[in-house]
Amino acid sequence: MSSYQLPQDLAQQVSFNEAGLVPAIAQDVSSGVVLMMAWMNAEALAATLATRRGTYWSRSRQELWVKGETSGHTQTVRSVHLDCDGDTVLLQVEQRGPACHTGSESCFTDREIMLENSAEGNNL
Repeated sequence: MSSYQLPQDLAQQVSFNEAGLVPAIAQDVSSGVVLMMAWMNAEALAATLATRRGTYWSRSRQELWVKGETSGHTQTVRSVHLDCDGDTVLLQVEQRGPACHTGSESCFTDREIMLENSAEGNNL
């Protein structure tokens, strides 16, 4: 993969953490389903913008990875948004195949945490 450079004006808008990373949420553009969360560094964000392919930073391997490069379950990026603080990236993508490494459509499919049914909890 070629080296990609994030434009300075955009780099100043993103609040990377002390490790130089920002969380990135991938959402299916058609259904609105939240597919996954991964990390991006400046180069991963720049590569995503340049190629329109979901590109992330692997903290375990310490390298960039393009979603679907080995699995074939690719992400075509349709839009990229920063949240109001610039500390989270939202990618709206066309996902081909499951997004989760477990084979699920979404990484958030199988592990719901049930809220307690109490009077306090109902006053949200």
